[in-house]
Amino acid sequence: MIEFINKIPKAELHLHIEGTLEPKLMFELAKRNNIKLEYKSIKEIKNAYNFTNLQSFLDIYYSGAKVLITEQDFYDLTFEYLLKCKENSIIHTEIFFDPQTHTSRNIEFKTIINGITNALEDGKNELGISSKLIMCFLRHLSQEDAFKTLEQASKFKEKIIGIGLDSSEIGNPPSKFKDVYEEAKKLGFMLVAHAGEEGSYKFINDALDILKVNRIDHGVQAVYNNKLMQRLKEEQMALTVCPLSNTKLKVFENMKQHTIKQMLDFGLNVTVNSDDPAYFGGYLNDNFHAIYKNLDLSKEDIITLVKNSFNSSFISKELKKEYLKKVDDFIAKHTS
Repeated sequence: MIEFINKIPKAELHLHIEGTLEPKLMFELAKRNNIKLEYKSIKEIKNAYNFTNLQSFLDIYYSGAKVLITEQDFYDLTFEYLLKCKENSIIHTEIFFDPQTHTSRNIEFKTIINGITNALEDGKNELGISSKLIMCFLRHLSQEDAFKTLEQASKFKEKIIGIGLDSSEIGNPPSKFKDVYEEAKKLGFMLVAHAGEEGSYKFINDALDILKVNRIDHGVQAVYNNKLMQRLKEEQMALTVCPLSNTKLKVFENMKQHTIKQMLDFGLNVTVNSDDPAYFGGYLNDNFHAIYKNLDLSKEDIITLVKNSFNSSFISKELKKEYLKKVDDFIAKHTS
């Protein structure tokens, strides 16, 4: 089963590109850009990754991001992740990026997006990995700041498929961004939002009703409201769940307490993703291994989760059909 999980073709729909910054690359970029880090060694950085909640994670996340300065930096960061995709049999990925993390440091928007998209283009040509790019607003900042970021993004509309919402959930409800989401929808962006990770299940309802999202990122708190569970099932709303992230941030004390199997058994459209893998201890295959070993998932469960990711992606119907055939061909070959 581990070999089956490792090699089955997959899609990943919840991945923060800044969250793939491995300690080794962080040191290389710091040296390249003459930036002094608080850490003297890779081991020190890894020790600092022992955070206990979302905010303590975000503190080191934003601290690490300061080594990203040039277009080449963003290219290298992205291409390193695409090489991980190849290792994890990911053939399609939908990547989040946080421009406000960088524009607040006077990095130009075009520097960020050109570095990322040039790498994605090379990933398609050299590695055979297709991709989409989703720009996230930082929810601890103001809606006014989000509007400025949306204006910058509109100039690169052809490179950005969707708009998302991440960072500190507590104290920053979806309703805070109602107007900017309405504007993003008018501009033709797909809409997603982090909801129901550390925040209440009510944030999931608000993301659906106020922000009118096409996909919910995380959504694991849904199990605490029967009416919402039924709604998510009926609408087959995609939930991009990140198991290792959830346990690392103590949303669940351990993987055996995770609700993804419960959600799957209920008939929800759940998917598996790695979130910020450099910080949370594993890429996509590691997340699959963790839930398989701890939650008694069957081979059929794994296949359903994999197919859910392709079906919930923002690619064309034709490409979905092509990718699902690759999955079916792999299953047939593996079974025989």
